[in-house]
Amino acid sequence: MASYPQESFQNTTFEYNSFWWGRRRKIRKNTLHSQLGILKDTGRYDAFRLKWHPTYEDGYKALFWDSDVAKWLEGACYFLAQQEDIEEDKVIDQAVRELTDMIANAQWKDGYLNIHFTVVKPGLRFTNIRDLHELYNAGHLIEAALSHQHYNKNSLLLDPMVKYVELLHRTFGPGAGQIHGYPGHPEIELALLRLYARTGNTKAYDLAKYFITERGNPTGAQGKHFYITEAAQRGDKSGQRPAGDAWPTANAFWYQQAHKPILEQDTIEGHSVRAMYLLTAVADLVRHSRDIEPGSKSFEGYKTACERLWDNMVNKKMYLTGGIGSIDQWEGFGIDYFLPQSTDEGGCYAETCASIGVMMLAERMLQLDLNGKYADIMELALYNTVLGSISQNGKEFLYENHLASCPKRPMKREDWFDCACCPPNVTRTIGMLGGYMWSTDIKGRDVTINVHLYDQAELRFEVDGEQVNFRQSTNWPWKGFGVLTLDAPSSLNVTIKLRIPSWAKPFEDGRIIILEPQPLSQITPVKSYITLQPDYTRNHVRIPINFRFSSSTFETRLLRHHPFANQNTITIARGPLIYCAEDVDNKWVDDHFKSVRISRNAKFEVSTRYDSNGEQYTIVTAPAVKIDLAGYERLKGTIPGYTGDQLNDLQKKDVKVLFIPYYYRGNRGGMGHMRVGFEIEDEVLPNI
Repeated sequence: MASYPQESFQNTTFEYNSFWWGRRRKIRKNTLHSQLGILKDTGRYDAFRLKWHPTYEDGYKALFWDSDVAKWLEGACYFLAQQEDIEEDKVIDQAVRELTDMIANAQWKDGYLNIHFTVVKPGLRFTNIRDLHELYNAGHLIEAALSHQHYNKNSLLLDPMVKYVELLHRTFGPGAGQIHGYPGHPEIELALLRLYARTGNTKAYDLAKYFITERGNPTGAQGKHFYITEAAQRGDKSGQRPAGDAWPTANAFWYQQAHKPILEQDTIEGHSVRAMYLLTAVADLVRHSRDIEPGSKSFEGYKTACERLWDNMVNKKMYLTGGIGSIDQWEGFGIDYFLPQSTDEGGCYAETCASIGVMMLAERMLQLDLNGKYADIMELALYNTVLGSISQNGKEFLYENHLASCPKRPMKREDWFDCACCPPNVTRTIGMLGGYMWSTDIKGRDVTINVHLYDQAELRFEVDGEQVNFRQSTNWPWKGFGVLTLDAPSSLNVTIKLRIPSWAKPFEDGRIIILEPQPLSQITPVKSYITLQPDYTRNHVRIPINFRFSSSTFETRLLRHHPFANQNTITIARGPLIYCAEDVDNKWVDDHFKSVRISRNAKFEVSTRYDSNGEQYTIVTAPAVKIDLAGYERLKGTIPGYTGDQLNDLQKKDVKVLFIPYYYRGNRGGMGHMRVGFEIEDEVLPNI
């Protein structure tokens, strides 16, 4: 059966003082508690008591409260399941137990469960599943229930959710008297397929399959698109949704990825979070169909669709940080290569939940095809937009991940949001992070360990009652050196597959990685993974393998967007980390770095710093020039087309720019000036 990070995370232990140990520790000690306090202060925590709250006067402001609580509950269960003797856990555990009782008691007799349509809009359930997130909330409650069962070893929350699924299975589908539709915001599909994987509930599988395969059907409801029919039934202008808000044109169903059936979609469109959740569910459906119908190719076309849309996204619509979604208006994708850095440069959104969705989709695609192109992007999103969305103290967050600040949107973190999808989503993602590190494939006595991400961590699992331990020790993401240690019975045939990042630079002899003892170093990567066959591990109880990436792999390198993006900028990267500059390190900046130019031939100085908690991070310093843009404005138009030489006509000031990892931004005060991509000094100065 297909595996999930939500299930396999507990097999991983992050070792003391490793990169991810420290960040996870802060979430456990700080984030869970601060978020719990906010849930209580805002009314979300007690909302399942089904009493009126002043926020409900707004009508739709509390529409997502079910999911806010569910995601926090899910994340709490991940951390609690990894047993540690932490005094603060008692508070979190008590809250989990109380929420479990409240949620179960809020359920209707027929299985229905939703705060908004119970307290605020009773009698209107399932009348607007396009817009009002009813099934999205249900999906997150199912996910929370599955994690709760995994932690508490009981079904106090799962049983009510199974009852809810039975109601949904009766309500939605192709039969007479059923609603021939699907949610506007995908998520429940993920939850249903995970429920099937855990329990074998075929109703959950069938409902998820219906939602996915019916999506975008132009004649699925009374001969029309479901969203049009549904809207007409509730009196919305004969089914027409007008332009405005998040829809630039009437009935822009690409916003929900419902403009065409999934198999017919050629480009990734619309709301980026919805797109990622949908495609992750599609990949899940492909995986489960292989288990249910071995040898069948009925869903392989959906795998091809996922690959096609992934490639369009990564190659034409993704920022160098792993962020997606350049359009603020609909929180999603623009046209190909439209990737401005900031609001005042034309847009930049890159929602945190979207990057979490990128990680989810990449992990599922790796299980369909062990290809480093997916793991590379999973790592990119994790270390930059996902990690960077939560502050170093674990108590402040970013909803959007711009690549440059501007007066309208300075670099600033918040402790919460009215639409609070991102903070608890980060919590649950890092809670299950061990499941993203590696995956296993067990067939009888043949065992394969696929290593996708690197850190100082240990994987432990059993095969027929026999223990397998696999440990990696490294100072990732700062250096590419480490030791792999396998401890397994000699009766098992253990294969190890190691990912080679696409950004890894070769040694002088052409090798990308050195493995000792010999002859391991002669192995050729396949789809960016090298394979250590059982011949190397058989008949050994404990095998140490030294691995070493070229030291130049972690040297500073410069990145540029595709030429079609019309971004005349360079971006600094080291290993998986993207770097940015902030005014707190560059006191002279007064314009969000818009006037600063860096040469492609600049010599970079690299050094190590430690924050107030003793955590390491690397800084990069580069020489640059600050140009008098006011002088440029005076001369603009007097000479047709400025060249690099003619920039000498403008006043320049030599400066040094200090860069920090992008994830570290917004933690030390300052005026909110930040930038990732810098204009190039020795190229034409573009119009501004």
